[in-house]
Amino acid sequence: MHFSSVLSPSNCSLVKRSHQNQLEKLSFTPLKNLRFCGLRNEILAFEFLKLNRCETQRVRNFRRSKIVVSASVAENGSAPTSFDYDLVIIGAGVGGHGAALHAVETGLKTAIIEGDVIGGTCVNRGCVPSKALLAVSGRMRELKNEHHLKALGIQVSGAGYDRQAVADHANNLASKIRNNLTNSLKALGVDILTGVGTITGPQRVKYGKVGFSGSEVTARDIIIATGSVPFVPRGIEVDGKTVITSDHALKLEFVPEWIAIVGSGYIGLEFSDVYTALGSEVTFIEALDQLMPGFDPEISKLAQRILVNPRKIDYHTGVFATKITPAKDGRPVVIELTDAKTKEVKDTLEVDAALIATGRAPFTNGLGLENINVLTQRGFIPVDERMRVVDADGNLVPHLYCIGDANGKMMLAHAASAQGISVVEQISGRDHVLNHLSIPAACFTHPEISMVGLTEPQAREKAEKEGFEISIAKTSFKANTKALAENEGEGLAKLIYRPDNGEILGVHIFGMHAADLIHEASNAIALRTSVQDIKFAVHAHPTLSEVLDELFKSAKVTSHVHRPLSESVVV
Repeated sequence: MHFSSVLSPSNCSLVKRSHQNQLEKLSFTPLKNLRFCGLRNEILAFEFLKLNRCETQRVRNFRRSKIVVSASVAENGSAPTSFDYDLVIIGAGVGGHGAALHAVETGLKTAIIEGDVIGGTCVNRGCVPSKALLAVSGRMRELKNEHHLKALGIQVSGAGYDRQAVADHANNLASKIRNNLTNSLKALGVDILTGVGTITGPQRVKYGKVGFSGSEVTARDIIIATGSVPFVPRGIEVDGKTVITSDHALKLEFVPEWIAIVGSGYIGLEFSDVYTALGSEVTFIEALDQLMPGFDPEISKLAQRILVNPRKIDYHTGVFATKITPAKDGRPVVIELTDAKTKEVKDTLEVDAALIATGRAPFTNGLGLENINVLTQRGFIPVDERMRVVDADGNLVPHLYCIGDANGKMMLAHAASAQGISVVEQISGRDHVLNHLSIPAACFTHPEISMVGLTEPQAREKAEKEGFEISIAKTSFKANTKALAENEGEGLAKLIYRPDNGEILGVHIFGMHAADLIHEASNAIALRTSVQDIKFAVHAHPTLSEVLDELFKSAKVTSHVHRPLSESVVV
């Protein structure tokens, strides 16, 4: 979905009508056609920005000197009647960054508060450095797979790696992207306020170092985008050396001979790919009865056959790691396994290291939510479908929004960015509700896994409740010319749809470049394109995109009459 907007008197509800004539006199060319992706095109075309900066600044100066907005009075204090900023964003991760750039594009005077580093978890301790490590693991797998290379006529011997150089590659990539994001904010005129942000009252935010008085700013609207931190269950002692979280693992300070990974979701799977490629043996510890419980069951089964069974990986399912003690004085890491059903201690493992990959917890402490009568739910800030914060009494808090991991709707960096853009659209006077079922997800193993929409069990449950039928279509990578040319025929694409009207309910892909292929399906769901319409799209030959082409063409819609799709489901 492409978002573009223009600041003009006709669509800008932020400027009082009495000032519209002055705005009309400005020769203003908006910053438009900026595409939105996970990092909002972090390397910007600075020559383009230079051409527009002067005109944009004229609008900002006008807004700074003239804008006066009335605000409601809350029980815990009066809201200001004039503001330092149109928008203040607490948190400069991918979500906050995406919101800030879109806010500037719509002409809002914007500030972003960051108490750590620009880029948040994704850039510094998540998506970005992990992809650097996975790039290395992918190359190592290729170079070590003699059978695969021989089939292509390639001979390679003695593949190895330099651990510190690999770690440096991940760190350097994070630094580069972080600098690009910082420069893009500065170039567009976003004020970067350093410190921890705390809401002190309606439309008021204090920022500064913890323990110091700090400074207070006012804003017509506030977005909370503080993200999340690794979740560590009780009984697990993290020392950052032998018992680690993903934050520590990305530094790759050592490669253990045997590492236990607690959790087999996205994080656990990706690190198993890295560690096994670098020579480690891996043991998964999963609380549920099967590995990869969050994926479509059919995809999980295939992924286990290819990503787990042939590799130096074993696993324990249906057990909790109730106690983990770090290695010390020559003793190994000790893990106590407890049966998830009987709650009895079942076994004990001794390993060289343990990675805790049990998900993430919202980072919402210290935000001053008590000052505006907001109670978190398991740490998450409650919001409605428009990301508006809901207080303890069930009422909307005026001018306050929360996006990203902090609200718990969908804990993905690009989801946070999409939510931020949606919020900016709303506060700019254009109502927008994000359909979370159109947001794709990917696991960057080798091969990759990707998905969008509902899994098959979720779709069947929905169909039973709402009284419609579902159908399944599948295609194999073994039938794709490009995949066969790469000798990468292992893979499956799966479509879940309604045969009565062609509505796409979910698409799941396991195979080469699955993370790139999923977006055609994601956009189809977002734009509510039916199977009978998308099957006429043309795909270049020979490309991997033809996997999706064949998938859509294989779907059988019972009615040839176009029937409107159901309304988008909001998560």
